[in-house]
Amino acid sequence: MSASPIDKANTPEEFTSIKITEPAKNSGGFKALKSAITHASKYMKPADAIKISTKINQKGGFDCPGCAWPDPDDERSSLGEYCENGMKAMSEEMQNITIGTEFFAKHSVEALAKLSDFEIGKSGRLSEPMFLAEGASHYQPISWEAAFKKVGSHLNALDHPDEAVFYTSGRTTNEAAFLYQLFVREFGTANLPDCSNMCHEASGKALSETLGIGKGSVTLDDLYKAELVMVIGQNPGTNHPRMLTALEKCKKNGGKIIAINPLPEAGLIKFTNPQNPIKLLTGGTKIADVFVPININGDVAFVKALLLKLLEKEELEGHVFDKDFINAHTSGYDAFISDLKQFNFDACLTSSGVSKTTFDDVFDLVLNNKKIIICWAMGLTQHENAVDNIRELVNLLLLKGSIGKEGAGTCPVRGHSNVQGDRTVGIWEAAPQAFLDKIENKYGFKPTTKHGYSVIDAIKAMYEKKAKVFFGLGGNFISAVPDTNYSAQALANCNLTVHVSTKLNRSHLVTGKEALILPCLGRAEKDYQKTGIQTQSVENSMGIVSSTKGFLKPCSDKLLSEVAVVCNIAHATIKERSKINWLQYKDDYNLVRDDIQEVVEGFQDYNKRLKTPSGFYLPNGARVRQFKTKTGKANFTLNKLPEWKLKNNELVMMTIRSHDQFNTTIYGLNDRYRGVFNERRIIFMNKEDMKEQNLKEQQIVNLKSEYNGTLRVANNFKVIGYDIPKRCCATYFPETNVLVPLDSFAHTAKTPASKSVKITLEKV
Repeated sequence: MSASPIDKANTPEEFTSIKITEPAKNSGGFKALKSAITHASKYMKPADAIKISTKINQKGGFDCPGCAWPDPDDERSSLGEYCENGMKAMSEEMQNITIGTEFFAKHSVEALAKLSDFEIGKSGRLSEPMFLAEGASHYQPISWEAAFKKVGSHLNALDHPDEAVFYTSGRTTNEAAFLYQLFVREFGTANLPDCSNMCHEASGKALSETLGIGKGSVTLDDLYKAELVMVIGQNPGTNHPRMLTALEKCKKNGGKIIAINPLPEAGLIKFTNPQNPIKLLTGGTKIADVFVPININGDVAFVKALLLKLLEKEELEGHVFDKDFINAHTSGYDAFISDLKQFNFDACLTSSGVSKTTFDDVFDLVLNNKKIIICWAMGLTQHENAVDNIRELVNLLLLKGSIGKEGAGTCPVRGHSNVQGDRTVGIWEAAPQAFLDKIENKYGFKPTTKHGYSVIDAIKAMYEKKAKVFFGLGGNFISAVPDTNYSAQALANCNLTVHVSTKLNRSHLVTGKEALILPCLGRAEKDYQKTGIQTQSVENSMGIVSSTKGFLKPCSDKLLSEVAVVCNIAHATIKERSKINWLQYKDDYNLVRDDIQEVVEGFQDYNKRLKTPSGFYLPNGARVRQFKTKTGKANFTLNKLPEWKLKNNELVMMTIRSHDQFNTTIYGLNDRYRGVFNERRIIFMNKEDMKEQNLKEQQIVNLKSEYNGTLRVANNFKVIGYDIPKRCCATYFPETNVLVPLDSFAHTAKTPASKSVKITLEKV
């Protein structure tokens, strides 16, 4: 009996030989250097590794396919403008092993699915297009022409364009993303779910409503000049390591840093800059002046407690709030203050789980500083009340006048390298009408104004067989989305699943009736087209658009660029019905950018400005106090406290990454900073909770979550005692995505509530 889609989607339940040490109190340093060198030497050709280290994130080089942290505008490190996990990302994408016909003939889909995610990812670089026929056990080679024809025939056989889903990963460049959404809209749908739906959609919703732009307002220079930086629900030491260099510079300039997170993370305790020989020899820099061990989803409660004390101080002494800014640039202040007074300080502080002593330390810093930046990531955005989380942070910044001035503002730290750029150029299931009008004026067809499927909507549509074709431009969809079992069946219900990828991942093994794997170039590889080697572009977390250009010979002559894949599929699908000459774009990417500048705001003289070595900034109204909201001002908002009611022995779980991981990509099996080695099936628990539930260290348990009457189970996890607030616990994803309900998501934003899942434990 063959394995089911659910069996293929879930990671193996077997344990490896776990080793536990004390969590690290310092990040970076010689261990980071050693890790980067080890990964580069093990998985890349030595010559390629050396070349990459001199070109990655450098002016005129290529952009790291990892996180979206910005590069300095001025000088770049001569020792290498990359971090430990950036080199791990390159070691993953530029592997020295290639896989194709021989590999897939030897390994069935079912056999590959029994491997761990780490083993699947390290199988090698995909080297040729592969096709899985209905009922077949093995992928077989297919020509590019036949692959394009198959995609086109499936799409054209649909009863309606809305029966297709077109997913996008955040690694896709501006050029490929723009053409992709253009093809999808000309095909006749707006079903453009993307990874933003699963991470920072809540940030975009909250910031658009309050400040008129769904992006952060600060630059790197602002971080250097801030008096106070609050890092909330974020672990930069693992997820955005180069951010620690910016925080180090802030500290050097006299700034203070507050870290608010359920777990004490090494990167925010101390940082030894591996690119600074003196620091390597003499020790690192203390990062956080105050660490706030907050309850999972206690953020609104904690910020409300701060707001209440600030209000009390303002009414007693005055000059706490920036009244000049509030009067000139904000709306809704009186209603906000009236609503705030309905809350009780003690109740808010208790709900947050923060001690009065720690609260006082934070309050003093917020009270006595005016240049405040708040940084956050998915620790705030993956809750049912995620939009409220972000809006409450904005309320605090507005009271202090810390928006639109030097050294102050919002800083949502994006994950994947071009997730922000993809949205800017049109990857959006709910694009504004002004953008659609420009598409119509430019190309002569009328895009649908009906909003398409977000990720959660798309999964439901596939499960219910309302969507029959899934096309993924990058990413590892099944390992990224919530409710693994439901989502696996959703993909299996499709007639065709297609993935454009650089390497093998679990999504290639959870297929529709037919499946295609289309291999594409990596960021560091030369993109040869008729007009020469092509340059592409990306947008980082702070709204800078810069060029990226590969320089290594492609690992296979059967690879195509994402741009070429999109153009050929559009041509094969729409054919003579199209008003667009699709094939011209793949020959010369300058033509794509010429079109982008006509359709997307802020890209005037795109090709010319892209030649600027450090790139160019896109317009940002919040940065200059021009708020494009309905009121024309920055808006205060009214936000409720989340209502958490835990039953006996129930815990609230958040999913997290290990240090050997970026998004769904598993670089290795070690979480060095948290002291866990060679194992991923673990649950971090408060030791008092362990005692109350009569659990011992490394005891094996099953995890269960029940939501709206549906029980979900993840088997075989080892309990690890850790410094985490009572009734809170943490597990790695994707192993516990199976516990995250599909219908538990941020209101209005639909980001999955992966950071607040109620669970119980069952002893094995």
